[in-house]
Amino acid sequence: MILNFTDPFFTTRVLGFEPLFDRLQRLSESNERSSSYPPYNISKDGNLFAIEIAVAGLSKEDIQIELANGVLSVSYDGPKSELINGEDKVVYQGIAQRAFKQQFTLSEDVVVQDAELINGLLTINLEKIIPDEKKPRMIKISTPKRISNK
Repeated sequence: MILNFTDPFFTTRVLGFEPLFDRLQRLSESNERSSSYPPYNISKDGNLFAIEIAVAGLSKEDIQIELANGVLSVSYDGPKSELINGEDKVVYQGIAQRAFKQQFTLSEDVVVQDAELINGLLTINLEKIIPDEKKPRMIKISTPKRISNK
């Protein structure tokens, strides 16, 4: 589905979503270069989210997590060659340790709480904070005062 943001009927019905349109543009551009490595899960429980990324064989010093302009980036620069006395002692490497960069676009009201690495699974905990002015509320309908003709 392609959205036409130049359509006058579309733009007159949405107000204040300019940042959303910019994010949609970034998403469409990054979709071509996105990768499925490393595998990840996203779970939700109410207003709490968790991103779980499988990073077997990596330590917390190897992984960089950055939040900038609403984009959460998790990256690893790649393996460092392990040479012992000038020789590579790895006979078979079945655990992939290639460089990666995963990016997640966050809403303005999503806050990163913390991140933890346990048994090769990196978990990033997020929370959606809904301010009072964005919570659903009822709008009262008032009756105008009647103007009498004299």
